[in-house]
Amino acid sequence: MSHSSGFSYAFADLQQLSADVLAYARKQGASACEVDVSEGFGQSVTVRCDAVDTIEYNRDKGVGVTVYAGQRKGYASTSDFSPQALRDTVEAALAIARFTAEDDCAGLADAALMAKDCPDLDLYHPWAIDVAEAIDLARRCEQAAFAADARIDNSEGASVSSQEAHFVSANSLGFMGGYPTSRHYISAAVIAGESEEMQRDDWYSTHRDARQLLAPEIIGRTAAQRAVARLNSRQIKTGDYPVLFEAPLAAGLLASLVHAASGGALYRKSSFLVDHLGRKIMPDFVQISERPHLPGGLASASFDSDGVATRDSEVVTAGVLARYFLSAYTARKLGLQTTGNAGGSHNLIIEPGALDRAGLIKQMGRGLLLTEVLGHGINYVTGDYSRGAAGFWVENGEIAYPVEEITIAGNLRDMFAAIAAVGNDVEVRGSKQTGSILLNKMTVAGA
Repeated sequence: MSHSSGFSYAFADLQQLSADVLAYARKQGASACEVDVSEGFGQSVTVRCDAVDTIEYNRDKGVGVTVYAGQRKGYASTSDFSPQALRDTVEAALAIARFTAEDDCAGLADAALMAKDCPDLDLYHPWAIDVAEAIDLARRCEQAAFAADARIDNSEGASVSSQEAHFVSANSLGFMGGYPTSRHYISAAVIAGESEEMQRDDWYSTHRDARQLLAPEIIGRTAAQRAVARLNSRQIKTGDYPVLFEAPLAAGLLASLVHAASGGALYRKSSFLVDHLGRKIMPDFVQISERPHLPGGLASASFDSDGVATRDSEVVTAGVLARYFLSAYTARKLGLQTTGNAGGSHNLIIEPGALDRAGLIKQMGRGLLLTEVLGHGINYVTGDYSRGAAGFWVENGEIAYPVEEITIAGNLRDMFAAIAAVGNDVEVRGSKQTGSILLNKMTVAGA
């Protein structure tokens, strides 16, 4: 695998550092050990009102060591790759392990579950962009926003960022894997003004491969159109209405599902989905899959942070919760098998329906199109959901006017059951892929 000259360490160096840590931990009496060695670097520029606002370079590296002394666990980390620092880190982790309580669920995952090979998932696309070019892209992005509408009178800036990293994960069961990754983005946030009123909005594009990013002009123009559309917002009367979560927000509903169905929340009994495996939580047409091996996927991975091989699986089939998201540790706590989700979900995809955003607005007829939510009002124990919101009031299947200073409230259990349609207007920006999601009803508190 070729590496750009940008890394200070060759991949083989990271493998050697991992092997050295494991050998030293064994020598010091650890019964098991896992180690992660990583290095990353990148640059970000921000242009604001056509002037260069910030230029940032980042470069970091780190080693994280987890050791086990029987059923006791200790963790320590360092950013120093010298042999002495690595030995000190192993010793610090062991010292911590000796003072922690025994935990009968502690330990590495089963050797049989470890990833045997690392298929190339096409996650590494260095972007040879120098600072001058990045500034030019950011300027073009922001200028397109200002040119899109005379009411765009200020900007929070346009940014261009390029990041590369590589890592090795290894443990004392003989597992060693790793690969390089990249992630790039272009974003713009602008402010529209009319008489006394001001509204802001933003847009961005992110990919492993910079060639797949939206053109900076499209990003700037979209941010501008979104900000202008929000001018002359008003409140609406309190009531129960259908609510359409536009695609970027709909990903948040999937994130809530992952959180509630994750081992940590389940074994602590702090989730409304405790004991819901095999139970219907959504309508029949809802299919949610995990696809960890998508080429170029923003959350693709051939193994999880336990070193366990990832594999394609169905999370929700015909509305039924088919599995949880478990690491080796949380699986033991629940008396189940790990699902290869130590560290989170990998490319969660909800099957799109036939309609785009405009089609869903038409289907909704009358209700609220949601484009922004604020605050963190989700209680995962009960499922209660309440957040500040903004968006558009829809009347007769058309957007009537912008809405702000409202609160949407419901319960995730009811919200999942109330999914009426999933759009095909998918925005791929992270680990969750979904179109807009229409819910039959939520309580909207306004004037």
